[in-house]
Amino acid sequence: MSTGRLEGQNAIVSGGAAGAGGAASEVFAREGAHVAIVDIQVDAGRELADKIGQAGGRAFFVKADVSSAGEVEAAVDTINERFENHIDVLYNHAGTVIIKPFLETTESEWDWLMNVNVKSMFLMTRAVLPSMLNHGSGAIVNTSSISAVAGTPMEVLYCTSKGACHMFTRAIATEYREQGIRCNAVCPGFIRTAHGIRELKELQDYGVNVTEEDICRLQGRICEPEEVANAALFLASKEASFVNGETLFVDNGMLVQT
Repeated sequence: MSTGRLEGQNAIVSGGAAGAGGAASEVFAREGAHVAIVDIQVDAGRELADKIGQAGGRAFFVKADVSSAGEVEAAVDTINERFENHIDVLYNHAGTVIIKPFLETTESEWDWLMNVNVKSMFLMTRAVLPSMLNHGSGAIVNTSSISAVAGTPMEVLYCTSKGACHMFTRAIATEYREQGIRCNAVCPGFIRTAHGIRELKELQDYGVNVTEEDICRLQGRICEPEEVANAALFLASKEASFVNGETLFVDNGMLVQT
């Protein structure tokens, strides 16, 4: 099953039960990693862990709301028991989107989205770093978005949260480089996931030009979840040993045309 790019490594994927996160859980396991899937989607997470095991890989599911400090700490404690306090890879993928006019956005919506998209990275990274530091190495990958650098109507909160992801990535890389820790981000365009399709539909409902024709014009076609997962795999692997603090766009040239 494994071709070995993460052979023998222990990896955590937050938001790893479905979508691009689920694809990453499968890809990481296929490449030899023992994968801890962290998500709030219990059925999907357990089913994916079983699927990976049936295919010859190793994975287990841990339920946690990664925007909650208590749940993150409990989840990572459980994972550390399974991994014997040796975590090699953290993929912070968990995230969501709110689509609505800025002036209709509430303070509670702002707080909720920042908690899910930004605070979750802080909590997961803070919980996992001690293990990496203890072993003198580790790779952290964060899921950002083209929306970190390209504003989209009706997505002010989302764009802001992903801009924070960019700077979090750079700052962690800077602070922990000398301790053997790398931190990079993948930045997808529009992806064919339940989350991505919902985003497109809600944007269309507000009159934003993101029809199938528009997507073809912007990025050639819609991105498949496995394509994001493969980019995250590269950044997590030793092939990217001298790549640190970078943001890897997975958008088929969308941004370079603007």
